[in-house]
Amino acid sequence: MKVLVAMSGGVDSSVVAYLLKNRGYEIEGVYLKLHDSPLYHQKNIQNVQIVSDYLNIPFHILDLGDDFNQKVYTPFVQSYIDGTTPNPCVVCNRNIKLGKLIEHTKEMGFDYLATGHYAKIEDNFIKEALDKSKDQSYFLANVKKESLPYILFPLGDMLKKDVKNIAKDIKILESIAKQKESSEICFVEDSYLDILQKHTKVDMPGDVLNKDGDIIGEHFGYMRYTIGQRKGFRVKVAHEPHYVLSIDPKNNTITVGKKDELDIISFKVSDLNLFVDEGEIECEVKIRYKSPKKPAILKCKNNQAIITLFEPLQGIAPGQVAVFYEGERVIGSGIISKERV
Repeated sequence: MKVLVAMSGGVDSSVVAYLLKNRGYEIEGVYLKLHDSPLYHQKNIQNVQIVSDYLNIPFHILDLGDDFNQKVYTPFVQSYIDGTTPNPCVVCNRNIKLGKLIEHTKEMGFDYLATGHYAKIEDNFIKEALDKSKDQSYFLANVKKESLPYILFPLGDMLKKDVKNIAKDIKILESIAKQKESSEICFVEDSYLDILQKHTKVDMPGDVLNKDGDIIGEHFGYMRYTIGQRKGFRVKVAHEPHYVLSIDPKNNTITVGKKDELDIISFKVSDLNLFVDEGEIECEVKIRYKSPKKPAILKCKNNQAIITLFEPLQGIAPGQVAVFYEGERVIGSGIISKERV
């Protein structure tokens, strides 16, 4: 069986290559160049070369920069301009890492693409990983259903500590295992604002409003804020904390209020990616990667859905991804809409 292994130069994908080689698969590595960061790529490619030489496997570099720019980077910038908060990693997994790279895998004559993600695929569904602290099912929930038969997640049944222990026992991987791992957006070096400032004006002071539309303060550019944020703006008379309730890019205003005014019981999502049939579904929903799953009713129709929670939830930010679960199984996802129910 021929397997193409997506190798980033990090410990997870390096261990994946090691495990599959030891299991007797015919493997080759591929390193993705998605953005123009020479030093970033130089270090990672060097690691991939070291691992490939040790395993005696070939590897090649695939430049998907144009696709990444069109499908991930440009929409990322536009989302902030539109006053929403994007999740580029979810978009990248769908369109690039488990989209374009799946096409490349087939074109190269491989049976599967293997990655270092912590998740499982069972019965053509994505499921949570054994290691819940590293589970990445949230980031994979927007992957196309037709891609799943071609994907292997060898780390889905492993604990991160065991992956690191494997690497530490192999001299050539030991130094990679000790390297600091990044959990940030790969093309953002310091702050997302640095990216935005290359393409648009960020520092645009404007009015802070209350829910009645009265001007009660000043902000320093609406792209600096997300729903639920409580710092970075001025309120004239504030006896208690204020939180961002909504963002209006057209009028360059943000509306703020008390914490309980963030409570939402129902919200709408668009761009549905379902692994089950449309209809009314009782499930659990996750509105951010690190947020807990909450019980809800999902009503799907025409690529949109209304989610009604059993209890109010705060920090529901338009542009972010809502992921729907039945137990450990992902049944779908959608982009949180600015349109309120």
